[in-house]
Amino acid sequence: MDSVLPFLLGVLVIVLGLAVSIALHEIGHLVPAKLFGVKVTQYMIGFGPTLWSKRRGETEYGVKAIPLGGYISMIGMFPPAKGEQVHADSTGFFKGLVQDARDSSQESITPGDEQRAFYLLPVWKRIIIMFGGPFMNLVLAVVLFGVLLMGFGVPQSTTTVASVSACVLPATSERQTCEPGDPAAPGAEAGLKPGDTLVSIDGEPVTSWEQSTAIIRANPGEDLAVVVERDGAEQTLTVTPALSERYVVGDDGKVVTDAAGEPVTVDVGFVGIGPTGARVQQPVTAVLPAVGENIAGVAGIVVNLPQRMVDVANAAFGPAERDPNGPLSVVGVGRVAGEVAASDQIASVDKVAGLIGILGSLNIALFVFNLIPLLPLDGGHIAGALFEGIRRAFAKLFRRPDPGPVDMAKLMPLTLGVVIVLGAMSALLIYADLVKPVQLF
Repeated sequence: MDSVLPFLLGVLVIVLGLAVSIALHEIGHLVPAKLFGVKVTQYMIGFGPTLWSKRRGETEYGVKAIPLGGYISMIGMFPPAKGEQVHADSTGFFKGLVQDARDSSQESITPGDEQRAFYLLPVWKRIIIMFGGPFMNLVLAVVLFGVLLMGFGVPQSTTTVASVSACVLPATSERQTCEPGDPAAPGAEAGLKPGDTLVSIDGEPVTSWEQSTAIIRANPGEDLAVVVERDGAEQTLTVTPALSERYVVGDDGKVVTDAAGEPVTVDVGFVGIGPTGARVQQPVTAVLPAVGENIAGVAGIVVNLPQRMVDVANAAFGPAERDPNGPLSVVGVGRVAGEVAASDQIASVDKVAGLIGILGSLNIALFVFNLIPLLPLDGGHIAGALFEGIRRAFAKLFRRPDPGPVDMAKLMPLTLGVVIVLGAMSALLIYADLVKPVQLF
């Protein structure tokens, strides 16, 4: 029971954070649309039945039952078809979709508002309106990562010893505790204690834990003079790193395996000490690079999404484990947030920082995903406007008649396919997050 309330609190933080992110995303569309004179009839958070709404001027603002998105309704999203209009019942299902989209767009234009249709705007104004939503998520992500990096800081290893192992166990050992007969760890044998701060090793000043680790690993069997600061005074200890077998870890943080699938090991020097961690506040110049790294990471997931979804399916319906860096549904993100909030292995400040980091990453995901150049996503409308601008520029260059607006309604069959695929992926991710969730601890 003690862990249930923190878990629910973590989930609630993500739900509220997602709602705010969606609301700001739609404001990013709403504000420029109104500034450019487009009539906006609805601003809604969520989908499905309306829970609450209020009309102000010509726009109805409201909240719907399913908080998994949002939208604004602008009149005249699609231009009318050139030439004679045809009815859906005479053209088949897919052409019917196209005609229904055109009809709905025309019906949204009330008398007197004919010049306030979205499709009549210049290309650059349409791009600003459609990019405004993802841009708001990007701004929110920058703010959240700024709070995280500059306010809370980044966990880093210090040069102070936190733990000293009593014995040496090889990487291939299935035991985690020492037993009689196990060789004593060099650190404990030399007299190193938790709380000691490393000053120098073998005459080389130590400025980071990674530096001390590199020296130790490179000198197995060699006597090293280790200067530590203990209780305000420096002491010199002689440490002889033991030759120990350790797994080789790649740049991705995973254990490297050979052609037979067996873990690759290497013999290195081992002392048996662990570092104390501390949060180090970062300068403002670190925020944008961190956001850029997250954007690149999410873009990589999107580019490789088909294979990622295959991996998720193999995990959901087979023995494979979920990739912690793979895609998650809203259910999965909420579950991760709940586990962070309920964990007794994480300090309170780290829990808060973790939830802020999750919300920041969530907004990066919304930014990248919505820029995919497919309808009904914002990127699809941006791509259509860019194509129209290029087509009109070429027509002007070669002194040809203006080709007019691009008929985006023709893409409705493709849009339906995208919606079906996104729905199927969402269902698979939700199922996987329920039956085979990502394990953090």
